[in-house]
Amino acid sequence: MKYIIMCGGKYRSWAQPRQLLKFNGEPIVCRTIRLLAEFGITDIAISSNNPGFEGLGVPVLEHKNSYDTIAYNESFGHWCDCFYPTDEPTCYLFGDVVYSRPALLKIVQTKIDDIMLFGSAPPFAMEYPKPWIEPFAFKVVDTGHLRRAIEDVKRLDYEAKFTRRPIAWEVWNVISRGPDGDVTTIDYSSYVHINDWTCDIDKPSEIPLLEFIATQFGDE
Repeated sequence: MKYIIMCGGKYRSWAQPRQLLKFNGEPIVCRTIRLLAEFGITDIAISSNNPGFEGLGVPVLEHKNSYDTIAYNESFGHWCDCFYPTDEPTCYLFGDVVYSRPALLKIVQTKIDDIMLFGSAPPFAMEYPKPWIEPFAFKVVDTGHLRRAIEDVKRLDYEAKFTRRPIAWEVWNVISRGPDGDVTTIDYSSYVHINDWTCDIDKPSEIPLLEFIATQFGDE
């Protein structure tokens, strides 16, 4: 299985891509690459529309997409276009997520036969630093199914079926929707829970808190 770390998008209010912010002195994306290598993963790549990710020891898959964000929760284009198109089984990891070692190992070791989302879910672990759910990865065997779901998300977005611009949760809702066809309500039981301190970074000030929590759990 190929592991693609998604580092696309444009963040106009940031001095650098947030995936390159340092966690315990190491860029976040480099930490993810290092942990994957420690778990025996050799087929690792970064997908991005930013040349700043060259030279990190893995291939950079240039991926032009329409996703652009200028502030928290303000998006233009389709976030779901961030998935680099491939026909081989792929695990898509989010480049701005700081993964705990156990969380990333759980993603690597989980066996699937189609598509699975990995993310946080209530009730949150005591050490989880945010009060809301976050998606962390998509693991995909049937890439055709993922592409069809993405097209469905775009169609539903054009038809104003969502209450916000669709992101990872809307993609998962379309993939996992039940007989009632509801694509607006998240079924927390339908994906693999990562309920430790693993978290994405929305602003640089969150990093010291995560560094402290990681130290407490011996996972620096």
